[in-house]
Amino acid sequence: MKHQFSKYFFGLFLLIIALQAMSAIPPYVNGKKVPSLAPMLEKIVPAVVNIATQSKRAKNPYFNHPAYRYPGGQRSKSLGSGVIIDAKKGLILTNSHVIAKASKITVILHDKRTYTAKVIGHDKGSDVAVIQIDAKNLTQIPIGNSDKLRVGDFVVAIGNPFGLGHSVTSGIVSALHRSGLSIVKYENLIQTDASINPGNSGGPLVNLKGELIGVNTAIISKTGRNTGIGFAIPANMARKLMVQLVNYGEVRRGLLGVHIQDLNAKLARALGVKVRHGAIIARVVPGSSAQKAGLNQGDIIIKVNGKKINSASALQNKIGLMDVGQKVKLTVLRDGQRHHVDATLSTQPKKIRTASLTQPQTGAPSSSFHKHLLGASFANITKRRLFSGGILISSVDTLSPAWNSGLRPGDIIVAVNKQPTKNLKQFKTALNSSVNSLLLYVKRKNTTLYIYLE
Repeated sequence: MKHQFSKYFFGLFLLIIALQAMSAIPPYVNGKKVPSLAPMLEKIVPAVVNIATQSKRAKNPYFNHPAYRYPGGQRSKSLGSGVIIDAKKGLILTNSHVIAKASKITVILHDKRTYTAKVIGHDKGSDVAVIQIDAKNLTQIPIGNSDKLRVGDFVVAIGNPFGLGHSVTSGIVSALHRSGLSIVKYENLIQTDASINPGNSGGPLVNLKGELIGVNTAIISKTGRNTGIGFAIPANMARKLMVQLVNYGEVRRGLLGVHIQDLNAKLARALGVKVRHGAIIARVVPGSSAQKAGLNQGDIIIKVNGKKINSASALQNKIGLMDVGQKVKLTVLRDGQRHHVDATLSTQPKKIRTASLTQPQTGAPSSSFHKHLLGASFANITKRRLFSGGILISSVDTLSPAWNSGLRPGDIIVAVNKQPTKNLKQFKTALNSSVNSLLLYVKRKNTTLYIYLE
């Protein structure tokens, strides 16, 4: 009994000490208030909106029976966020994936007013959208300069996670210029550890001044919940796209007209170049700006307007944010020499009709060709209208060296080590001249690429 009383007294003593310590926290430190995000948030949170959407579900033939029909049709609901960027016009910036398939968009303001919004325009490639409401007394957010962001800067994410309503999380900029994530087509993303969860999409990422520096768009997580890796579209990129969406209802991108891929160490060795950065032109689209400017297959673009290009995605992002008619200066590596090429970006050239492949000859196993092609079978193309020739890969064993090298059924090998291969005979001849490594030029569906095997 005495022992129990001692434990109780000791616990009570610790509680009293803790309460005294909490009450002793000073409201001021060195004559200044303890730092708080509250004053900044009080100014900008009214500019953040919750977005609820409704969309008609696709018809399912299994639910045609009257017993499975619902009044008003089947609908699905989703929740997201947005931020007011023009209070007078009622313009709201959000993500394309939040509103793209909606039949009805409802915007809930911070003061609980509710409005039905209309879509001004959205762009799937960048995941940016602009919607509009007819409302008075709105608050808009100031837009900052995302180009001045540095890794380590403090940021705050605001949104509607899990439909709970306005929530605020804080963190830092973890990385900049993230790409190659396959989140959206045009990626130049800000990475942050500020918690971003389902429902935050389209909400603002702000700096400590309360300026919009990003639009929250995605997370990387196996569970679908925040794991400290979130991404936002830079404000400068969103602002540029927003202007086009407001003016045209769509993004009118200037196009160069090339199929490109990364220059990695393997391809650099195969092509005999010393640089280790850039985008290789695997194909020049006929009638495109690239063809008119004199660009060739095999050229390596290393700079655009004097700025270094590190990868194919970097080139895609750079060109994808430029307008139709804009002139660009390209620095190109060709046959080991640097060339400067001027190009004027144009619209999408007319699509060239693709040929259908029918009745290929019986596939020949790769064991009779080359060690790097083990597991693949090849065939001549017997009926080709628009193909100038090539070898069809009729099948690939998924556990084979050929599969691990990146070859897939349906690929067409057009050249081996820069030697054209219009039929199996030419294919064998080209392979016999190379024992160790192979540089394949391959057509795959609507694109082309180099594959280096060693």
